[in-house]
Amino acid sequence: MARTNPFEFLQQVRTEVSKVTWPTRRETVITTFMVLLMSFAAALFFLGWTGCWAWSFSSSWV
Repeated sequence: MARTNPFEFLQQVRTEVSKVTWPTRRETVITTFMVLLMSFAAALFFLGWTGCWAWSFSSSWV
């Protein structure tokens, strides 16, 4: 495999980055909101799940 000099590599990187279709600000905000919402929903689900298990084990051994 041939080695690429650093200048040529950076030139190739710049060319490839210019081909990327970047998300709009609106898409970024919506995606961020959805990730936060789903993370919060998952946290609530696991909090409830853990609470149910803790309650079932604590009340069954008394």
